[in-house]
Amino acid sequence: MSAEEKRLRILTALRGVYDPEIPINVVDLGLIREVTLEEKEGSTTVRVRYTLTAPGCPLAQMLSSLIKRTVEAAVGSDVNVELIYEDFPPWTPADMTEEGREEFKRRYGYDIMDSFLKQWGSIENYIEAVRKALGK
Repeated sequence: MSAEEKRLRILTALRGVYDPEIPINVVDLGLIREVTLEEKEGSTTVRVRYTLTAPGCPLAQMLSSLIKRTVEAAVGSDVNVELIYEDFPPWTPADMTEEGREEFKRRYGYDIMDSFLKQWGSIENYIEAVRKALGK
C-alpha cells in the first residue's frame, strides 16, 4: 500500500471518531491538522497532529486515545498523536469541511460559519482576539 493510500485509509477511519461535545467526526469538524507517514527500515510511523474546538477540553486525552487506536487499527503502524491546541491559528468553523458544516446545520438548525462571522466579523478578528487573550 502506498503512503497516499495509507493516508486516505487513515482519514477514512478517522471519520468514525467523533468530537465528544459536537457530534461531528474529527475530520469534517476540521480538528485533524496533519497526517504524516515516515517510512524507516520497512516500518511506518504515523504522526497525527490535531487541535480542539476550544482549549482546556476535559476530554482531550480521551480523544487522543481514540485517534491513536483508530489509526493503529486502520494501518497497523506505530502512531504518535500530538495535540496542538496552543499552536496558531486556533480552530474556527472555517476549518470544517462542507460536509461538517452541513451536518452541523442539520443538527443545530443554523450555519455555524454565518453565526461566527456575525459575531466576529472575520476570522482575522477572532484570531487577534485569541492572541490578545492569551498574551501572544
